[in-house]
Amino acid sequence: MRTVLLLGPDDGVTAAIAARLAAGSEVVREPREGLDAAVYRPRLRARKLGLPDLEEAAERLRACAAARPAKLVLISSAAVHSPRYNHPGHVGEAFRISAGTPFARAWIELEALAERLLPPESGTVLTVLRPVAVLARDSPDYLSRLLHGKVAFTLAGHDPSVQLLTPDDLAEAVALAVEREGSGVYHVAPDGAVPLRAALRRAGARRVPLPLAVQRLARAAASRLGWGDPAGQLDVIRYSSTVSNRKIKAELGFEPGEPGAGDSGFDPYGMDKDYIAAFGRTLFRFLHRRWWRIETRGLEHVPRQGRAVLVGMHRGFQPWDGVMILHTIATQVGRHPRFLIHPALIKFPFLANYMTRLGGIVACQENADWVLGNDELLGFYPEGIRGAFSMYRDAYKLKKFGRDEFVKMALRNRAPIVPFVTLGSAEAFPMLGKIEWRWFKKHTDWPFLPIAPPFVIPLPSKWHTRFLEPMPIHLQYPPEAADDPAVVREISLEVRRRMEEALQEMLRKRKSIFFGSIWA
Repeated sequence: MRTVLLLGPDDGVTAAIAARLAAGSEVVREPREGLDAAVYRPRLRARKLGLPDLEEAAERLRACAAARPAKLVLISSAAVHSPRYNHPGHVGEAFRISAGTPFARAWIELEALAERLLPPESGTVLTVLRPVAVLARDSPDYLSRLLHGKVAFTLAGHDPSVQLLTPDDLAEAVALAVEREGSGVYHVAPDGAVPLRAALRRAGARRVPLPLAVQRLARAAASRLGWGDPAGQLDVIRYSSTVSNRKIKAELGFEPGEPGAGDSGFDPYGMDKDYIAAFGRTLFRFLHRRWWRIETRGLEHVPRQGRAVLVGMHRGFQPWDGVMILHTIATQVGRHPRFLIHPALIKFPFLANYMTRLGGIVACQENADWVLGNDELLGFYPEGIRGAFSMYRDAYKLKKFGRDEFVKMALRNRAPIVPFVTLGSAEAFPMLGKIEWRWFKKHTDWPFLPIAPPFVIPLPSKWHTRFLEPMPIHLQYPPEAADDPAVVREISLEVRRRMEEALQEMLRKRKSIFFGSIWA
């Protein structure tokens, strides 16, 4: 029987770990020679919720190093990844860490401390577990306390996705790290995620949303009294920072349990189909039928099942054309495309909730692969932010397609490409000028301040949307073609040519910006 040293605070989580380890090992609580493994779970500072006590950690890790165990399992935290508006979601262990908050910096320092005190030449194999929030009533973790309290002060206009583990989940991950051969860094997370609002409702905590300014004032006052970390705590309830459990499942065989974590029934990125349907019966229906009087052709080209990449053109600094495409496909095809979006669209309150619940996902290769891997429709605007901020005089001239990532995504995931174009969206907010303003660019991530009257209420221009014939490139090329620049470029140019021809044909038929049908 192996001998395992367990060091950690005396609470319910440590007790769960001890009970699971005792099933196959002798568990001791004081360092001694001849240890097969040591497990260290740092104590959190009571008045600094979520921050590890690094002084205590240094003392305990030195004791572990002196005992020379064959393996050390350090229980760190997924908080090494700072919650940010541009966090892509469900990141892997190799994701570049951005130590933006005291939370992240403290946990990163803890891991670095363990690496210094137990280097490879010491003979001890170091395994780092980074669990997400563990739900336990006696835990000083900020999110756990928030969920177990009677009242939870949240941030108005933000509803980030959170991941929750039970103590038994973490205990199982620790036992597998001790028993299996794997080493390195592992995220410990459930399969799914849940919106913070829904998690609070399930926990029975009363949610009290407060404006950002009020939260900052209150937390600044608390910080002066020595309570908590206002910046770090605010980020936790403001932006998502979900992590992937793919590596620990593949290498250690970890399978999270159902209660409080697993398949929660919620979309892991926050899409809410009931929310989409509610808007579809009200605002979206009005805009589609009455305001812009959208006419659509080629919907038969949108697959009724299976994966596909929808490639379109986006005009207007407000993403109404993408929203109308979502509404059209949802109501007439019965599917919900997921659009890759610029992080700036989830930076601000209320807009963040709105875009997330409509299914918007921060644009990156991993998120695109996730959508297509689940046989969903992926919406992509290859012109990027340059297309959205086109001056009106050039609104219907397609810009350069960037790095042709949409072709690589389609090839890699064996998905057909369905091009589409919309005529009329550029007139809703015609961009007549721009102001280069460094402060505005820094705080919004927009390239400039657009001069686009009427600024708030869009003009009732007449819209026409056309879906073109699918391009079955997945039948013509193998997935490896995604690494061939010549093939990728050829496909991209063909997509652009088809879109350009369709758009120019529609422009020639249009007699009025506000009235008439080009297909009458």
